Amino acid sequence: MPLRHPQLRADGKLAHLLTIEGLPAAMIHRILDVAASFIGVAERDVKKVPLLRGKSVFNLFFENSTRTRTTFEIAAKRLSADVVNLNINTSSANKGESLLDTVDNLAAMHADLFVVRHSQSGAPFLIAEHLNRNYQGRIQVVNAGDGAHGHPTQGLLDMYTIRHFKKSFTELRVAIVGDVLHSRVARSDIHALTTLGVPEVRVIAPETLVPSGVEQLGVHFTTDMKKGLKDVDVVIMLRLQNERMNGALLPSAQEYFKHYGLTREKLALAKPDAIVMHPGPMNRGIEIDSAVADGAQAVILNQVSFGIAVRMAVMSLLVAP
Repeated sequence: MPLRHPQLRADGKLAHLLTIEGLPAAMIHRILDVAASFIGVAERDVKKVPLLRGKSVFNLFFENSTRTRTTFEIAAKRLSADVVNLNINTSSANKGESLLDTVDNLAAMHADLFVVRHSQSGAPFLIAEHLNRNYQGRIQVVNAGDGAHGHPTQGLLDMYTIRHFKKSFTELRVAIVGDVLHSRVARSDIHALTTLGVPEVRVIAPETLVPSGVEQLGVHFTTDMKKGLKDVDVVIMLRLQNERMNGALLPSAQEYFKHYGLTREKLALAKPDAIVMHPGPMNRGIEIDSAVADGAQAVILNQVSFGIAVRMAVMSLLVAP
């Protein structure tokens, strides 16, 4: 008998959302379908739905992030949940209290869902295992980004964006460009794209910014931007993660932009109806030219908007009765 994925219940429903790796395609489509229904609610000017009324969502952000934390907060409030944003810089965790002691104290405040962002890979998994062991599955965990490992809700909102504009995954060429080595978004996107049946996923980056054996993830790797962008349907640009780089991995920002920054001239190599994505925040003039970021093919602001609905979908599937 095959082992059940650790974030799935025995009945196949979500217990936590910790990673896209190993998540069945049917579950990914289920999340995207539920997200679509929430976008429909917004279009009918219904500001809130009562699915999580009486539930408490704790945002545990041990790493800075304005965009992700804000969209989780908006999503939870639109589901009528009570939201607590923990200020880690003034919390007991900053005074030497252990991660799991912090979790236990918050669990005692009747938390129903923890949204966890942490600089260490695996931290949300550790918390989920602790909660499963000590709270009988009563409290759920959503990984809002852990180290360079994964960012599952960003991966899901990227898939929603692609499905919205391209309708299907099974005939696409997708290029992921930039700092794959340090990018949790890239890993989540690659797992999602390959699971959903995208026939060709290309990784374009300097050799210093890709993990060894990246092809084992089911992608085609090239250092040649022009070759990699040829006839693609989707271009996903990545932020240079300077805060995670040890040593000089690039000669200069200007040199990087020359070879790997997305300009109109380079984008012209893709299909005429190709869409341009970026998880944000963007470094204009380094990863992407403003003419492209603000151009007709960019769907970057759509990603942000869709992200609220996707996070509503994840939380409702985890916590709603």
